[in-house]
Amino acid sequence: MRMLKSIAKLQFITQDIPGFSHIEQVEIACSAGVRWVQLRMKEATVTKFKETAIAVNRVCKKHESVFIVNDNVDVALKVQADGVHLGKKDMLPSKARLMMGLKAIIGGTANSLSDMLWCTEEGCDYIGVGPYRFTSTKKNLSPVLQSCGMLDLIEAYSISTDNPVPIIAIGGIQPDDVQELIQSEYHGIAVSSAIAKIENPAMAVEIFINNLKHGVTTYS
Repeated sequence: MRMLKSIAKLQFITQDIPGFSHIEQVEIACSAGVRWVQLRMKEATVTKFKETAIAVNRVCKKHESVFIVNDNVDVALKVQADGVHLGKKDMLPSKARLMMGLKAIIGGTANSLSDMLWCTEEGCDYIGVGPYRFTSTKKNLSPVLQSCGMLDLIEAYSISTDNPVPIIAIGGIQPDDVQELIQSEYHGIAVSSAIAKIENPAMAVEIFINNLKHGVTTYS
C-alpha cells in the first residue's frame, strides 16, 4: 500500500566539493528556496556520513525541507530522515519499506523501462531517471539517455503501468531543459552541479523554480 506523499519538483543532491561542505551546500540551497535535499556522500565513512546527516537534518528542519539520505537506510533511520534514495545495487526498496515504515519516502534509480517498472512494483514513491546527459557528479555513470531517450522512456512508462509514480529526471540538467521534460510528463528534476557549482546558487534556484511553475504534486 502506497501512502500519499508530496514529491518536490525541484530536488537538490549534494556532492563532494573541496572546500565546500555538504552542510554549507544544503544551507545555501535551502536559503535560496530548495525544499528537498538528498545527502549523497559516496566516499565518506559511516561515522562521517552520520555526523553530516545529523547536521544536514537540522538545516532541513529549519527551512522545512524534506531530507532524503542517499543509499544508507541505517543512517536514514538513525538521524530520522524523511526517507532514502536507493540505487540499483542498494537495499531492495521493499525491504527498506519494512524497516522505515509506510510514512517514509523511498526513491529508486532507473535507466530503462524495466528499471522503472521494477521500482514501481517494489513500492518506490518516486523514481529518478537518467542520466539526461553526461555528468561528472556520479561515478560509474549509466548510459546517457539524452532528450529522445528520456522522452521515449516516460511515454513507454505511462502506458505500461496502472500505478505510476512521480518520475524525476536527473543527470546534467540545466534550466533550459526543464520545459521539454515537464511537458513530456516528467514530474520534476534533480540537480546538483547546476546549483552547487555556480557563482549565484540563489539565482539558479529561482530560475529552476520558475521554470517548474513552483510547488509540489501529491500522488497516491
